[in-house]
Amino acid sequence: MDGLGGALERAAADGDVVDGWLQGLAGNPALPVEALARLLEFDELPMPGSWLRYRTLDAAATELLVASPQLQHRLDVAENPTADIDVLARLARDPEPRVRFVYAVMLFEHKRRVPPGVLEILAEDPEPKIRRIAGGTGEPPVVVREPAPAPVLTAEQRVTHPDRAVRLEAAADPEVPTALALRLAADPENDVRLAVSMREELTEAQRTVIPCTVWQQFWSPPSWIARRATDPDAARRIARSAHVGLRRVLAAQPHLAPDVVALLAADEDEWVRRTLAERCEDAPHELLVELYATVQDRYWSGFRHHRNFARPGLARFADDPNPRLRHAALDDPEAGPELVLRLADDPEVGGRAVADPRLPAEELLRRLTLPARAAAAASNPALPVAVMHRLLDLARER
Repeated sequence: MDGLGGALERAAADGDVVDGWLQGLAGNPALPVEALARLLEFDELPMPGSWLRYRTLDAAATELLVASPQLQHRLDVAENPTADIDVLARLARDPEPRVRFVYAVMLFEHKRRVPPGVLEILAEDPEPKIRRIAGGTGEPPVVVREPAPAPVLTAEQRVTHPDRAVRLEAAADPEVPTALALRLAADPENDVRLAVSMREELTEAQRTVIPCTVWQQFWSPPSWIARRATDPDAARRIARSAHVGLRRVLAAQPHLAPDVVALLAADEDEWVRRTLAERCEDAPHELLVELYATVQDRYWSGFRHHRNFARPGLARFADDPNPRLRHAALDDPEAGPELVLRLADDPEVGGRAVADPRLPAEELLRRLTLPARAAAAASNPALPVAVMHRLLDLARER
């Protein structure tokens, strides 16, 4: 480290390099709690103020933040979904009401496990809004008059009702006879006609004559498709339906038979394929890679996080002209240091390659001195702890 030490000292004269070190260390998943504590001592850090909400925290790091005298640290750890649940329980007695409130909201709205005794503490909190969240005694309830019961409508009254919401509900209700529901095939509202067209009992011929626009996604998809999706024969029939809406809803199911997945992955409709890739855990690797490489909106990178994306063979894209595919090459679990080193100087994917723990150690350390790669190198989990502390020493001396 002697030769490296001199290079780091010279690099520390560049403020951009030092800022890169601090940014990288803040995102380094292997940063030990002692180094995290030192990082938090800086008065100003070149990261967004919410960075602690998003980094992975083990029990020791959670304890550090829960005990921090800085209010923002305690607020951030209360919102961090990776923080240790049992250590977080101490926030139920935090002296600052804002911390207790955020902790209570995250605990109940995000359905976290409730450690023993926490519910009782929060239910007796001095703040009424915290007591209400925990189900304790809050403000006196406002007495409201019970509304008069709505009149019961017949099926005929529902399908002819002037209120669009009533007709929409009737259109999808299996209790409404098919003959009555089909009257709504000529309804002036597209959503009503669409709901009729997706009724379970309709034939393909009946569906195709109903004029309607099928939206890309559904807020309230027909529930019968989820029930039928577990029956391979029924799922195959839906996957072959001419009604694109049925196929899109089927593609959103978490698990499907392999041949049904294959049918949907080859569907001519882009949103059937996208929904399958985004929502179905059985989406095929080839489809995920295709969409990752070609989708043009801001959701393109999400396909890489599907469980079927990374697999041996992706290294074949290391020289592909598409930078997304060169990026994907780094997800090949069998690729070695040579591939990572080859991509480390790539202008478009080099940052991720430098952050890859497979990068040879000497190359990783060398890149700590380069302004364009200092942050990526400092975020590499293979960075020796001694080097992490040296970077903090130099940043403190700046």
